[in-house]
Amino acid sequence: MSARPGTPASPAAPHAAPDGPHDDRTGEVWEPPEQKRVLIVLALSQTLSGAGLAAGITVGALLAEEMLGSTGLAGLPAALFTGGAALGAVGIGRVCQRWGRRPGLTAGYATAGLGSLGVVAAAGLGSVWLLFLSLLVYGAGTATTLMARYAGADLAAPARRGRAVSLVLFATTLGAVIGPNLVGVTGEAAHGLGVPRLAGPFLLAVVAYAAAAVVLGVFLRPDPLRLARRLAEEREAEAGAAPPLGAAEDTSADPAAAPAPRTDTRKLATGAAVMTFTQLVMIAIMTMTPVHMRAHGHPTETAGLVIALHVAAMYLPSPLTGMLVDRIGRLRVAAASGIVLLAAGVLAALAPAHSVPALATALVLLGLGWNFGLVSGTAIVTDTVPLATRASTQGLVDVGIAVAGATGGMASGLVVATGGYSTLALGGGIVALGLVPLLVLSGRGDRTGTGSRAVAGPSAPGEQA
Repeated sequence: MSARPGTPASPAAPHAAPDGPHDDRTGEVWEPPEQKRVLIVLALSQTLSGAGLAAGITVGALLAEEMLGSTGLAGLPAALFTGGAALGAVGIGRVCQRWGRRPGLTAGYATAGLGSLGVVAAAGLGSVWLLFLSLLVYGAGTATTLMARYAGADLAAPARRGRAVSLVLFATTLGAVIGPNLVGVTGEAAHGLGVPRLAGPFLLAVVAYAAAAVVLGVFLRPDPLRLARRLAEEREAEAGAAPPLGAAEDTSADPAAAPAPRTDTRKLATGAAVMTFTQLVMIAIMTMTPVHMRAHGHPTETAGLVIALHVAAMYLPSPLTGMLVDRIGRLRVAAASGIVLLAAGVLAALAPAHSVPALATALVLLGLGWNFGLVSGTAIVTDTVPLATRASTQGLVDVGIAVAGATGGMASGLVVATGGYSTLALGGGIVALGLVPLLVLSGRGDRTGTGSRAVAGPSAPGEQA
């Protein structure tokens, strides 16, 4: 491979990784110069898509309650668009695996924009079946927003993966926080078009997702996954032999030559479980909070503010979370997610229904716990999976996350209808606490907390216990 600006020229560096080599002469972490551009483009698209993502979170349950006339089915929209996210994760993962991140993510956002338009049409026509179908399609936006975090890690050095993932998630904050606070404005716009006010945020989602698709389709060049693969192939060709065992993910360039133990299925399952549990709990409690608030006399705008604070907590702490994941270890941050989610559930269960500050604090903790779980779980999965199968495996992991979200969304309405909001919140917190013993068992014999010493290598700072 020809020398690039800022890259080590020697192919014999013993810890050089195809997606994030180190310069052994200086001890500095090296990343391809294209990584900065990739992160900028992803950040811009995520800022736009965040507004689209917030539509379903803020008014999806309220719109269903209004159209269906039943609180017990108010969790159905969350179940549908997270179920659509599961289908989207499969499709996007396969497209990314075959053609790269750019076509996969672009198609995902374009599909979500179409689904958002369908929701608006369904609300205007009063068609429940069109609403259901459109929410499934709209779910592709959730899948794409989450899968974009993997694109941020494709070219990142192993010691910086947590931070790369967190930067992509952090960029979602602006749109995701602004979106719920525009419920009133977009509602008036929808009313002016002759559709119910609750469909207004989905009008914003149409524009937001379409703009995100354009940004990625035009500017995400070079494709980070395709470039990561090419760099791995060039480095292996220069070395003329299989990379040394101390290399971070060097075996991913040639899966046929890589020994099977290089993919730690135990750690892969651990990372997937962390993200699945946190998604299940977060979706269940978040979905029914606006319904709970409106049932106790709070206006839709107040519920939108609480959800905006929740969404901010989902994404705003990402840079700090990424730093913690890289410095103190993946498993420690994942365990913290279970504890924070328990605190969120207990507070939501005990909060007086009239107290907006108490409910808002509970939802902020809920978002923070989810953030801890998503960033740490993503780092564990990315550490474990080689480049040759990375995109498809990540897509399958996100299918599990989406299915968990669909389950949480569907069950939430039924639990509230039978046992009340407090039962739902407390039960969710107890489920989240189950992560802690799981992670303790997973961490035995692995004091680094990264999930695989072979993957992280000696160059990942701050991973020693």
